[in-house]
Amino acid sequence: MECLCLVWALEKLHYYIDGSVFEVITDCNAVKSLLSIKTPNTHMLRWQIAIWEYRGNMTIINKAGNLHKSADGLGRWALPNTPENLAYVPTGAEPQVPIEGINITDVGTEFFEVREIYKLDKNCHILTSLLDKDCKDAALANSLDNIWKTSYDNGRFHLFDGILYHRSKHTCVMVLCSRMLINTILLEFHYNIYSGHLSEYRTMEIIKTCAWWPSWRKDVI
Repeated sequence: MECLCLVWALEKLHYYIDGSVFEVITDCNAVKSLLSIKTPNTHMLRWQIAIWEYRGNMTIINKAGNLHKSADGLGRWALPNTPENLAYVPTGAEPQVPIEGINITDVGTEFFEVREIYKLDKNCHILTSLLDKDCKDAALANSLDNIWKTSYDNGRFHLFDGILYHRSKHTCVMVLCSRMLINTILLEFHYNIYSGHLSEYRTMEIIKTCAWWPSWRKDVI
């Protein structure tokens, strides 16, 4: 939030500080390192680019909050409740709360198709039975194929609204068992004109954030 405040302030004061040498005093370490950070995330990178033109004239100084009370006092100084104040509320007036529209979107038919397809696949059908009511049927679990059994034993499968999800260290994606849906995923993320016809590695990186099936790596290669 402090980084965003700096970007906003520089944009508003640009005509006053452009070409001038100035200091930014802050008690936030993130602001202090904004220009020097080597591997910023998406937000930090966007803000870094926004203030890059000031790097030669701007010095960011870190000052402890208990020594920086003047800025806090100015920021917390309440404006009088007068008509000149944009947030003016007449004394005794009934608060007006606008009613916003509510938009309800139904789930696409594909969602229900995936659930129906699970009933036709042995492993998916077993998993939905095991996870639906937290069933502990060892014999039923042992009837899973090896790769499915391994992931199940490691607690990687979850069931939500009838859809199976496979969880890894960094992702939690939908489980697919239909060859038609799998081929659609492969087509859209590699051969489609809008996919960019990415390399093998990039295609694998994208697909693993969207869906899982036992042979997904082999199918991509």
